[in-house]
Amino acid sequence: MIVSIPKTVRRLYFMTLLVAFSCLLYYVLNWVGGWISPVDHYDIPEGSAVRAFQEAPHDSGRLSAGERLRLYYWYGE
Repeated sequence: MIVSIPKTVRRLYFMTLLVAFSCLLYYVLNWVGGWISPVDHYDIPEGSAVRAFQEAPHDSGRLSAGERLRLYYWYGE
């Protein structure tokens, strides 16, 4: 079996470039994913934080289903 040195060197060069560009693409996409992902705004507050929301008692008879649906779409929750 005859092994061609220039052909083997070209294949090794191609494989090295393929691995290098794959790693580069991975790190670039990882960076872009970290840049795009939203920041977690719901961390535990520091300092003298006050509770801004208090849950009201549940009164299901007060609002109709249409009213609840309208409020759902209005608040976006």
